[in-house]
Amino acid sequence: VKPVTRRIALIAATGLVLAAYPAFVLGTVYAQWFSADLPGGRNGPSDAYRHSLASATVAYTASPRLVALVTRVMERDGIGSDMRAMDAHNNRIGARIGAHATSWGDMQDRVLHAVQAGAVNTADADTITWLPRERWLDRMY
Repeated sequence: VKPVTRRIALIAATGLVLAAYPAFVLGTVYAQWFSADLPGGRNGPSDAYRHSLASATVAYTASPRLVALVTRVMERDGIGSDMRAMDAHNNRIGARIGAHATSWGDMQDRVLHAVQAGAVNTADADTITWLPRERWLDRMY
């Protein structure tokens, strides 16, 4: 095999692996998210669950540092709107849960319990939060 062909194959394989990980995270998160049947598709408990579970999944399977990086990029580290602040807050909690989980099931259970114990507009660093009901949007993302 020519070196150029081998290099192209390596780049393609790397790209496939890099694309597979986000698909794995999204697939596992949405499978749990659908079965949880929480209210408030966007900005409510359902949104908080999706963010905290995705972050816990990434922290558990990769690193909490990766969650912090993604939060900085995707949520601007919570700066700019109350929705971004909510998402970044819940991402940080999810990352802590995932980093300390003892098993896949433990991680999923702890995230669901954290959301069930959550509250509207809390600033408590250990409590999942969401926006008031009048801000909820009935959609999946």
